[in-house]
Amino acid sequence: MTLFINSPTNQEFSMPQTSRFTLKPTAKRRTALALCLALLTTPAWSASSSPTITTPTAEFVYKYLLGEVAAQRGEFVLAGQLFLDLAKQTRDPLLAERATQAATIARTPQLALPSAELWSELAPDSIPAAQTASQLFIANGNLKKAIPQIQKVLANDNIRPNAFMELNSLMMRVTDKTSVLEAIQQLAKPYPKLPEAHFAVSQAAYFAHNESLMVAELKEASKLRPGWEPPAQIRGQMLSEQDPQKGIAFYRDFLNSYPEADQIRLALARALLVQKNTTDAKVEFSKLLERHKNNPEMNVIVGLLALDAKEYSFADRYLEHGLEVGFKEPNKVYFNLGRSAAEQKDDARALQWFDKIGEGEQFLAGRLASAGIIARRDGIDAAITMLDNVDGLTPEQQALVVQNEALMLNQAKRTDEAYTLLEKAVQSFPESPELLYDYALNAERKGKFDIMEETLSKVIKIKPDMAAAYNALGYSYADRNIKLMEAKSLIETATKLSPEDHYIMDSLGWVYYRLGDLGHATEELRRAYTIQQDPEIAAHLAEVLWKQGQRDEAQKILDQALSANPDNEVLVATAQKLKSAL
Repeated sequence: MTLFINSPTNQEFSMPQTSRFTLKPTAKRRTALALCLALLTTPAWSASSSPTITTPTAEFVYKYLLGEVAAQRGEFVLAGQLFLDLAKQTRDPLLAERATQAATIARTPQLALPSAELWSELAPDSIPAAQTASQLFIANGNLKKAIPQIQKVLANDNIRPNAFMELNSLMMRVTDKTSVLEAIQQLAKPYPKLPEAHFAVSQAAYFAHNESLMVAELKEASKLRPGWEPPAQIRGQMLSEQDPQKGIAFYRDFLNSYPEADQIRLALARALLVQKNTTDAKVEFSKLLERHKNNPEMNVIVGLLALDAKEYSFADRYLEHGLEVGFKEPNKVYFNLGRSAAEQKDDARALQWFDKIGEGEQFLAGRLASAGIIARRDGIDAAITMLDNVDGLTPEQQALVVQNEALMLNQAKRTDEAYTLLEKAVQSFPESPELLYDYALNAERKGKFDIMEETLSKVIKIKPDMAAAYNALGYSYADRNIKLMEAKSLIETATKLSPEDHYIMDSLGWVYYRLGDLGHATEELRRAYTIQQDPEIAAHLAEVLWKQGQRDEAQKILDQALSANPDNEVLVATAQKLKSAL
């Protein structure tokens, strides 16, 4: 059960059935009279509620009708403004809710925030109002204002445990993890006997790198509910990060006490697979399936874990058995059976599985996977033709198809065709941030920096939380050694949005290098290279180390990277540049 709801979509924009303001098409001639009668007989207009106006006016009716028409026509900013204005006048929570819906659909936080706050104020016992307000405050960086709203949700005895379990997901995008920890500790304080509250604090402590607090809270949660699996999963994960064998030992000890803890047994099997101990992992899988032989979900989970470990025959057996016993989402199984066949280089069988995928979530993924096989087997043009003939796609899916076609063309060194394809596509899908992003990068490769800069700026405007767009623009400036302070600002914004992204760390290191701050440059580039030994990160780190006089280490990094990536243009160019500097 989701306690913190998602934003409504266009199709979801509708008045609640209980609303006295619903406009029915069959009653349009009586709308104004019905509105007036309703308003005159509702508590929202009593003296005790301190309304701004006490009788309905022609202006009110006109504004309400205008808001309804605007919403029906997709003009949600106008609709939201009108409903918010009316909500302020009437002090009616339904109008504030309506304003919040419209503003959320319009992705207009400057309108959504006051609307949601007013809705929560006018409907202090409404869980949906508090949920929505808390989401919006957090999304817009105001954790302090979100806390009273979350407290309203947690005050409900029935949903409190699940709400605590979702708190960290709700706050995942808040970059200041210490503030998140403090907030969740504040929220948990009134509930010292609730295991879920301690578990939420432990998760927040993990993200804030407060290991001692995390361990203490996990122990408290387990003490309050012996045998509860979520704290054991986190504890085992933490031990596995320190030493895989310690994690495995912890899981085994837990299972000795609680042999029916299926999630812990799955975690143990996964840990064994990571350590290449497939024999013991299969033993754990067998124990699970002894208890859940005809459980479709368990068979599919075991099959997917085996597939990730490249135990293909084992994976195929349990995935197919999951289908036989009635797994409810067969398309997901078809896709993964196709993936298994493709990884085994059995293209014909892979295509058969992908072709079985019907309409739904996996349909396009299956078509794209088939295109990859067709491109390899019959050529890129055949793959593109197949994708162009796929019907029934949404605009977002059509844009994704174009992105994949351009990727195939670029991989085949047909860069002019890729650029032309994207250039045309952005005319059809001018608001697709991912498509625009790919177009910008392709423009940069062709030296069209003005188009790249303009397009990335548009992406940032459309999707202000897209870290990759800030990073790409900032890195381009840094790489060309221009606008370095703006480049640094852009990359720092990207870092706040995605603090663990090694490519963004690389960009930040590179801009520090351009600014002459070799110490910070080395620090960021080492962090990035530790996470991912990417050839371009290796080139940047080697160049900075060379500049610092650490030439032996620089040469060693270059040699290792060139050995693994002998054709990487950036690596080759860096090696030649440093060689000529000798």
